[in-house]
Amino acid sequence: MSNNRGQSRQARGDGCHKVPELGELKQEIARIYNQVNQEAFEIGVRRLRVDIIGTKIVVLADHKRIRGLDYLDRVNRAASRMADVALLDAFKERMRQELERQLPWLGVRSILKDYDPEAEIAGTIIVVDKPLTAE
Repeated sequence: MSNNRGQSRQARGDGCHKVPELGELKQEIARIYNQVNQEAFEIGVRRLRVDIIGTKIVVLADHKRIRGLDYLDRVNRAASRMADVALLDAFKERMRQELERQLPWLGVRSILKDYDPEAEIAGTIIVVDKPLTAE
C-alpha cells in the first residue's frame, strides 16, 4: 500500500506496521489534524504534539476557544457543552475520513477526543489496527 506521497508502507509479518520514519508520520498526522481543525473551526492550533505509543497516536493541542462558544459558556454551560460534543463528533468523523484518504494503510479503528474549554487543551487518541514501529 502507499500514502499520498507515494512512499511504500508495508505491514510486517509480526502484525506491526513498518513506518520508514516515525517523525515523518507525526508531521503528517499534525498536518492533517490542523487541516481538519482549520476546516471545522476556521482557526489553527497554537501548539500541537503528536506521540505514537504502540497502536495509539496521541495528539495534544492548545486551541483557542471559539468566541461564540466562550460567550455561550458564560451564559449557559449546558448548551455550550452540547455544542462542544456535536463539534467533537463532527471533528472525529472528518479526521477519520482524512486519515483514511491520505494514510489508508494506517488502519484507523477509533478516534477519541475531548476538549477542556477552560485550559483550551484538546486531547485526541487515534487507535489503529496494528502497532506502529520504525524500520
